[in-house]
Amino acid sequence: MDKEIEERLLGSEVVAEDLKSRVWTESKKIWRIAFPGIVARISSFGMIVITQLFIGHIGAVQLAAYALEQTIFVRFVNGIMIGMSSATETLCGQAFGAGQHHMMGIYLQRSWIVDGTLATILLPIFIFTTPILKLIGQETEIANVAGEISLWFIPFLYYFVFSLTLQMYLQAQMKNQIVGWISAISFGILVPLSWLFVSKLDLGISGAMGALNICSWLTVIGLFAYVLGGWCPETWKGLNKAAFKDLLPVIKLSISSGIMICLELWYNSILVLLAGYMKNATIAISAFSICLNISAWVFMICLGFLGAACVRVSNELGKGNAKATKFSIKVILCTSVCIGVVCFILCLIFGRQISYLFTDSEEVADSVSDLSVLLAFSMLFNSIQPVLSGVAVGAGLQSMVAYVNLGCYYGIGIPIGALLGYVGHLQVKGLWIGMLCGVVMQTLVLAFLIWRTDWDLQVNKALERLNRWFVDPSKESNEDENSNSNV
Repeated sequence: MDKEIEERLLGSEVVAEDLKSRVWTESKKIWRIAFPGIVARISSFGMIVITQLFIGHIGAVQLAAYALEQTIFVRFVNGIMIGMSSATETLCGQAFGAGQHHMMGIYLQRSWIVDGTLATILLPIFIFTTPILKLIGQETEIANVAGEISLWFIPFLYYFVFSLTLQMYLQAQMKNQIVGWISAISFGILVPLSWLFVSKLDLGISGAMGALNICSWLTVIGLFAYVLGGWCPETWKGLNKAAFKDLLPVIKLSISSGIMICLELWYNSILVLLAGYMKNATIAISAFSICLNISAWVFMICLGFLGAACVRVSNELGKGNAKATKFSIKVILCTSVCIGVVCFILCLIFGRQISYLFTDSEEVADSVSDLSVLLAFSMLFNSIQPVLSGVAVGAGLQSMVAYVNLGCYYGIGIPIGALLGYVGHLQVKGLWIGMLCGVVMQTLVLAFLIWRTDWDLQVNKALERLNRWFVDPSKESNEDENSNSNV
């Protein structure tokens, strides 16, 4: 009897040791993807926030105008671009897992065609910002300054097209360390450059926005130099006419991806817009946008885990390994939640002090302090929701998440926020409570749907998709030789 008990104990120890080994191995894979992604996203978003810091010290109207422009229009476009580019992440990740390396460069070029065309279609939003804001009832002074700022965001629009797609292309093949390094260097240049242009040369809004555009495009130039310079020999074979084939399926996947992310990012934008109709709109918009930027900056960390979830899930699905997919999801989720708990505690302790980074106004600081508890809970739930979205992107389930976002955010969150803010007279706090209700509901629904997902079926779907869009490199080279001989 004692011998049986001893054997069971030894067996359980072996299982525990094996589990620790598997968790450690998976964690190393996750952090290899997530950490450079976190650095890149924090740096990219940080450039926008640093610009807001400098503009905020120019004047209260300039701060409110930048907050309105950045939170509504830039977030609107950023949501579309991130969403459209996440199709690149899905396809490149599954192609890499399946060993179809040459297809990754073709998918990247297809994404440039699709995303670049869409960016051009969206240009009028930045050209006609002032009349749009006046049309929806925003204060004239704020609308005029926002219109001036919006023109400076046009180069930033095309920065999104190339930086996001290149980042996701490199991330899918575990080469996003270079993305982190280049993004961090660009961010490091922005701070002294903004200080020089705004504080020393007194160039105002033009100086702050000029510094932002210079540093953002340094990132794109660096990534192009890496990809085109021969550091991706297996996945980048040069420009290929196959990029113009099978665009419709890519557009469909990109649109569902875009809708998924847009519905999420526009959610906050609509709430900021509602804040603009409240009493003392300048204070309301400033406080709300400061809290959103704090939340969004921490959200960038969680987006690193979104990217890790997408890459790990898509890679394992491409390999045909459903069991490894499920294990990876569990490890990523636990890791992200631990970080969310730390941010939750820090926000409760330093809620008011953070506001002074953005403003010298005591009224704005008071309003930010009043939102600190709700902000802390938002950070906690934001550590869960991006991982679940990343799992969906990796599996190509973007359309499912789009429906969930639509129902939870727009059917629950915004109505509750508007009701509490205007009817319940809770003002900005009421809007944030509504936003939090939508996030909580979305997290619960996504968790349930992913728990019920048949991953063996998703493996089959991923392999079917890859086989349908596969381009044989030998046939491509033969076609090129034939066309050259005809010429």
